[in-house]
Amino acid sequence: MDEQDKIIVFQEKQIRRVWHNNEWYFSVIDVIEVLTETSNPTDYLKKMRKRDEELKSFIGTNCPQVAVEGTGGKEKRW
Repeated sequence: MDEQDKIIVFQEKQIRRVWHNNEWYFSVIDVIEVLTETSNPTDYLKKMRKRDEELKSFIGTNCPQVAVEGTGGKEKRW
């Protein structure tokens, strides 16, 4: 893992990021957790997508998934 792909901290919460195609990509799940303080950010995102058709179509087409390090050092696609 490159130095620039390290986890960053925002308001004392960890947010995973990766440098991909000359841009920063951040874990949407991590950002949702920080901003909403929810205990289940994955479920929160699913509910948001159900309520908002534009968000549903945007995430599926305009938000590419990239591999970021998950818990325990394993890579996970977000």
